[in-house]
Amino acid sequence: MLSLSRTAFLEGVDQRRFCRAQRAPAAKGKAGVVRCVAAGERKTRNAEILIEKSADMVDPKSAVSGGVKDVYGEDRATEEHHITPWSLSVASGYSLLRDPHHNKGLAFTEKERDAHYLRGLLPPTCLSQELQVKKLMHNLRQYQVPLQRYMALMDLQESNERLFYKLLIDNVEELLPVVYTPTVGEACQKYGSIFRRPQGLYISLKEKGKILEVMKNWPEKAIQVIVVTDGERILGLGDLGSQGMGIPVGKLSLYTALGGLRPSACLPVTIDVGTNNEKLLKDEFYIGLRQKRASGQEYAELMEEFMRAVKQNYGEKVLIQFEDFANHNAFSLLEKYSKTHLVFNDDIQGTASVVLAGVVAALKVVGGKLTDHTFLFLGAGEAGTGIAELIALEMSKQTSTPIAECRKRIWLVDSKGLIVKARFETLQHFKKPWAHEREFVRDISEAVKVIKPTVLIGSSGVGRTFTKEVVETMASFNEKPIILALSNPTSQSECTAEEAYTWTKGRAIFASGSPFNPVEYEGKSFTPGQANNAYIFPGFGLGLIMSGAIRVHDDMLLAASEALASQVTQENFEKGSIYPPFKNIRKISAQIAADVAAKAYELGLASHLPRPQNLVKYAESCMYSPIYRQYR
Repeated sequence: MLSLSRTAFLEGVDQRRFCRAQRAPAAKGKAGVVRCVAAGERKTRNAEILIEKSADMVDPKSAVSGGVKDVYGEDRATEEHHITPWSLSVASGYSLLRDPHHNKGLAFTEKERDAHYLRGLLPPTCLSQELQVKKLMHNLRQYQVPLQRYMALMDLQESNERLFYKLLIDNVEELLPVVYTPTVGEACQKYGSIFRRPQGLYISLKEKGKILEVMKNWPEKAIQVIVVTDGERILGLGDLGSQGMGIPVGKLSLYTALGGLRPSACLPVTIDVGTNNEKLLKDEFYIGLRQKRASGQEYAELMEEFMRAVKQNYGEKVLIQFEDFANHNAFSLLEKYSKTHLVFNDDIQGTASVVLAGVVAALKVVGGKLTDHTFLFLGAGEAGTGIAELIALEMSKQTSTPIAECRKRIWLVDSKGLIVKARFETLQHFKKPWAHEREFVRDISEAVKVIKPTVLIGSSGVGRTFTKEVVETMASFNEKPIILALSNPTSQSECTAEEAYTWTKGRAIFASGSPFNPVEYEGKSFTPGQANNAYIFPGFGLGLIMSGAIRVHDDMLLAASEALASQVTQENFEKGSIYPPFKNIRKISAQIAADVAAKAYELGLASHLPRPQNLVKYAESCMYSPIYRQYR
């Protein structure tokens, strides 16, 4: 077993010479997987020096479909890393099988088993990665309860990282509802009971004053994206406190599987300031602080320290994605830190971008421009107002009309009723731009009759609010009513796909936030689209990172929407979907990344220079590949 001696450190032995000297025995099977990195390196290089570099190991498939174009392709998303100097580590034998980053299970070859002391630690059979995937899918399909599948996948992620992502990439349409909505919602509700090992960084009020020190405990140093939540508004399930960790973990799994970010570059974070959920506070298995949720100055100071520590520890270009913060914090955090950090709120901006893409695609069926349509929202929180603002921005861009005029085509209903001028003084600041001159009505049913929208969008978090009366009214004055029931999970959806198609006699253009099965109506099959943020944020994040963007601009969100809408084909429309199938998500993400990066360069916000000539090919080359590496 190799080790770097104290003498080597003290005498300042040239590290490259040291690594070369120690490489020979490794090739003869005398050592395990060796990592060696030189001090001061700024260019990214693969640290696993025992990976074969010969041409015969290169998979012909490109990384965009889960293959590998070149063995270092996964590390090209950024060209700068913070390298710990004089670092040497060795994995072999039993410890190698317990290392999820390098473990291959039964896929270790006979040669590798000899070289890395694995004889006897594995059954004699050698399996290909493809056969491992087939076996695991067979096993997962035996589970009747979705949460069991979720737990099995989390166990796999913690034992064999590459196999987990290969499984997810190859079966994305089947497994997306397991690692993401709706199953992740149930996982968060029961997180205390199913918690086995930490998958992210927990920062609570106990760490106040020492967050930077705590952040250094995370083993990976070259972080590119952080997904952070405070657990106050998890999906449509409310305050789940520290158990909201399932959301950042799930989102970052998709960043890798769908957008190609390296797993080691992703950091899930939960900010624990307590919870107002009495049931959790009384639950003996709850894993968070047992106190009422902190707010005001105490909350603001903790978030300020966290944001400062992120930039200090990981640099200016780390992407911080806010997830599932309550309205009163989500808007203020985004407004405050968008000026100083690379920040993105998925609930406000990601949802807006994916919904705008669906609307733009739907207009290819319905006809007309955005400004020809009238929009009515049920829900005026961060999702509803975020979508409305981005639609207004796109209208303004297309017609060169002031955005204030474009907003007048968009109406919002909150828990008290239609937002109108008469309510202006009592409205929260983010609702005020949507207060127009109109008589006040108290519910969505009356609002539909008064406004006569062509597009009805639900982001209320309250299930079954698009009643039969509401949907039939929409169908009475629209040949093809556009109905988007976006609330998650499925139980909170404003209406089901079957209800939308049945009540409109098959004329609705429908999409939802959580997945619905295909619907048969009068001999025709409809495959409802899913307005899933997973279409946008993985590619959006990749575009920011590969361009070295330092800030997020609204034009980047519009670029992402337009890129996604352009991927919808006539075949998709004929099946009733205004979104492309998820089986093509890596190609879609590459196109979104390229368009977002192009906008970053155009706006002067990109720092990775010179600009690559072909941004789509560059995005594909940056994508992480889950194909096993071969060890000498």
